[in-house]
Amino acid sequence: MSTYSQIFGGKVNVVASDPSNPINGQVWYNSTTKVLKFSEASVAGVWASGGNLATGRRGLGGAGTQTSALGFSGYVGAGPSAVSVNTEEYDGTSWSGGGNLATARRFPGGCGTQTSGLCFGGRASTADTNSTEEYDGSSWTAGGNLGTAVRDLPGCGIQTAGLGFGGYRTSGASLTAATEEYDGTSWTAGGNLATARNVPAGAGTQTAGLCIGGNAATGPTNVTEEYDGTSWTASGNLNTARSGSGGAGTQTVGLAFGGYTGTLSSATEEYNGTSWTNSTNMPVPIRELGNAGTQTAGLGFGGYSTVSAVTTATEEYSGAAPTTKSVTAT
Repeated sequence: MSTYSQIFGGKVNVVASDPSNPINGQVWYNSTTKVLKFSEASVAGVWASGGNLATGRRGLGGAGTQTSALGFSGYVGAGPSAVSVNTEEYDGTSWSGGGNLATARRFPGGCGTQTSGLCFGGRASTADTNSTEEYDGSSWTAGGNLGTAVRDLPGCGIQTAGLGFGGYRTSGASLTAATEEYDGTSWTAGGNLATARNVPAGAGTQTAGLCIGGNAATGPTNVTEEYDGTSWTASGNLNTARSGSGGAGTQTVGLAFGGYTGTLSSATEEYNGTSWTNSTNMPVPIRELGNAGTQTAGLGFGGYSTVSAVTTATEEYSGAAPTTKSVTAT
């Protein structure tokens, strides 16, 4: 009779505890519980409509979770002055008004939570800004300025340990690979991305960040990079190269949705820390949307869609992680 190693070309891994993020089809033996286990592919995630924003916009910042999210700033129309100071808070069902930003802007970086959010950079009415603002659940106050004014950048982390990377700098008229780290008071330079780009998606934390796709020198890219608090390294590519997508989750359990490939995209992909897997498409192709949440409870809101140039729509993603099962003797 053939053995497992003869069939699959390797032995079953022996571990003291179950892996925190198993890959579909992974097999291992838990030496603590003395049980052979495997990860079974789950049903694909699904999208469902949530409550609409009060103000339709694209290029807005986002923070928080699917049931406690924050959406702020954005581009509400045509012309350089059509930028917003508006903030809205989501409770999992509907949006309500929050405190206004001091500086109206579009395409800023955002991170944190609904009651402790961070907004930084972006394009004000006539110029890029380095302004940072902190949200306390009611109002915004000034924080330390970015080292360089920049727009079209994502953010990840929390208000006291934030990360901003990539983007576009009018001062140099170019895409940037720069990274900056925020400590709750001031920004300092971090390690550069390997691939300069604007409007990538972001996920994770300051010491375990994820940069997803974006617009590189040659157009939309599928390049994914991971940050360890010091430097970026390349990881598994997206299946669909794109810019302006939404991002959520962590460095090892990430989510990317929507974006622009040359045309608007509805593609959704899940990341396991190594590779991306296609999941259920969004209901409508969309780009430049706000984002929050996790891989199994993601949130996309606003953006530019095929249904409405600037939309108020909110979409909620319910992902299904691989299910761990035990092998029992029969």
